[in-house]
Amino acid sequence: MSGDLTLALRTAQSGLLTNQLALNAVANNVSNVNTEGYSRKIVNLEHRVLAGTGAGVQLSELTRRVDEHLMRNVRAETSGLRAIDVQQPFHDRIQFLFGTPADNASLSHNLTRLSEAFETLATTPEGGLEQRELVRQADAVARQLRDMTASVQDLRLEADLRIGEAVAEINSLIDTIANLNDKVVRGAATRQGTADLEDQRDLALDRLAELIDTRVFKRGDGDVVVFTTGGQVLVDNVSTTLTHFTAANIDATATHAGGGFSGIFAGAAEPANDITASIRQGELKGLIELRDSILPNLQSTLDTLAADLRDTVNAVHNRGLAFPGLQDMQGTRIFTEPDEHRITIDGTVNVVLLDANGNQHAATTLPSGSQTIEAVRATLETFLQANGGAGSEVAFDADGRMTVSVGDPGLFLAFRDEAADGSLQDATITYEIARNATDFDIAGTVQGFSNFFGLNDFFVDNLIDNVHESRVLSPSFQAAAGQTLTVRNAGGAAPETISITVGDSLQSIAEKINAADAGVTATLIPDGSGVRLRLLSDDSLSFTITSGGELLSQIGMQPADVRVAGALSVRSDIRAQPSLVSRGALQFDPAKGVAGEYFASIGDDAVARNLAAAVGGAQSFGRAGSLGAATVSFSQYAATIIADASSQADTNRSAAEVRGSLVDSLKAKSDTVRGVNLDEEMSDLILFEHAYAAAARLISVVQSMFDALDRAVS
Repeated sequence: MSGDLTLALRTAQSGLLTNQLALNAVANNVSNVNTEGYSRKIVNLEHRVLAGTGAGVQLSELTRRVDEHLMRNVRAETSGLRAIDVQQPFHDRIQFLFGTPADNASLSHNLTRLSEAFETLATTPEGGLEQRELVRQADAVARQLRDMTASVQDLRLEADLRIGEAVAEINSLIDTIANLNDKVVRGAATRQGTADLEDQRDLALDRLAELIDTRVFKRGDGDVVVFTTGGQVLVDNVSTTLTHFTAANIDATATHAGGGFSGIFAGAAEPANDITASIRQGELKGLIELRDSILPNLQSTLDTLAADLRDTVNAVHNRGLAFPGLQDMQGTRIFTEPDEHRITIDGTVNVVLLDANGNQHAATTLPSGSQTIEAVRATLETFLQANGGAGSEVAFDADGRMTVSVGDPGLFLAFRDEAADGSLQDATITYEIARNATDFDIAGTVQGFSNFFGLNDFFVDNLIDNVHESRVLSPSFQAAAGQTLTVRNAGGAAPETISITVGDSLQSIAEKINAADAGVTATLIPDGSGVRLRLLSDDSLSFTITSGGELLSQIGMQPADVRVAGALSVRSDIRAQPSLVSRGALQFDPAKGVAGEYFASIGDDAVARNLAAAVGGAQSFGRAGSLGAATVSFSQYAATIIADASSQADTNRSAAEVRGSLVDSLKAKSDTVRGVNLDEEMSDLILFEHAYAAAARLISVVQSMFDALDRAVS
């Protein structure tokens, strides 16, 4: 009798304890109704059997109610959303920094003011106020380009720092998921329940998907394997550690392709382990696009604008003079080997010394035809020392730029290029670089003798020629003919020759240049929808590259415009003395002297008018960044840059809204499955409460029967 009562007591006790656990599960569900990542726990009861006989009830285990397929969809769409969302603050800051084309302080507005200042100077070329206003406006444009460049590079650096932070968080999440995997496997093996651990793991997986695109697979023992969509394992039996070294400082030449930014390495920091290009979604993808595409494309358009403005203004400015000429000139073109490099002058180049009144003191004509750069220097110095004072000097500075100084303080130097009939016309200067003792390669053709040397530039950047690059090319470009490339480094190393064969791709050309150990590193740099072939000096010294065929001219290889916007300025002596701005040109009067003489006039406005026309007129801009080729004014091109940045910000915002709506919809569906429903919990609460009360009542009845039995046997 007592044995049966004991069994009944134990059975009732199991009901009491099991329903107590069930009530605890309901309490947890209700308490976490608003907890992010919490999934409703389902109470699963099972019949307990001992020795083939029913022995009450027990809690099997708490399980979760989740839709794994829906959760995968949420993660995938969230990953895409975060790639867009992370870019929005950067676009907003670009908008704030660049403004709109209509803003009075915008770059396009300041370029319009510069054009107007040139026009005003053309009406009063001798006016000191007009000269100062022109220089002020030009300096404002150059300063704004520098500031915009600094802002763009700061944003790129910030994006790289954010990449480093994201990589550190990914590593932390990988460790968390791996540790939870171990706990889940142990819990499943010992039937201790893993639902709460799986919730924690899902939270980590959700955050991981926000940072990088993932694919998750669940094994039979309860652990999960995590891959990127590119196939890189993140979490498995042996987890992966990602590595990224954030940059300390950068300039516009820094690229991931060129090694200026560290890759994102899965494991050891080796090129084979770089997964940067295979990352497809998540915050990392958005930040990589900002650092390596969106912001560099914007910088490319700024550099294109700055370089075209520099070259256009300088070409005209070098044709003229500031009355009555200059006593000191500092060239801007760099010659690594002036003894070996040569030019061919097609046209007449006159060199004239003027007195303080603008009248000719002495004049000579430079030899036409081919001659070395050193021979040109010697000819100029001989003329100046014979006619402009023994202290006159023509030399090359440490970087290889020509410098000219007139020794007599009462004399001034000017140049005039002429056609065969004596009219003002730029001479054509063909620049040739020695391939060997007898053969020369053409390195380029420039209009204007003074312009070729940069002796009277208005805008300067003080950059050396240690970066060369092509124009924007199609990635499918192939060499049309076999030829050789020759690289000469200013460090004095022997020239290196690279053989290019028909059909070589840009990648093949870059690989051949790198294999030649020519002192330069060649990389393909994305620019908009195309690429540029960029050569960067390994020792930061100037170098030259020439071709035995047409390859370099076909791809537009030249000293790179990259960095120009960040370095452009008005020549320092012009800033200090605005009267040095060229306004007129050296003129010829056949009635003067025996056979005519050159002279300068203080009221001459010829060059000032040409400058106004050049700055205000249409220019041909090549492809750069996200902008196609265009023929527009400088102001219009600047407005296009600003409008394009605004358009990209609007596109990003619209894409975020569309993707955000989809994510919200999917999350709402997932939450209806995995979330806590209070009505259901109240229903279960009543059910388990009644069951608990019934079990307690049964225990009370059995206790009474034990008391009766005790009284009977006493």
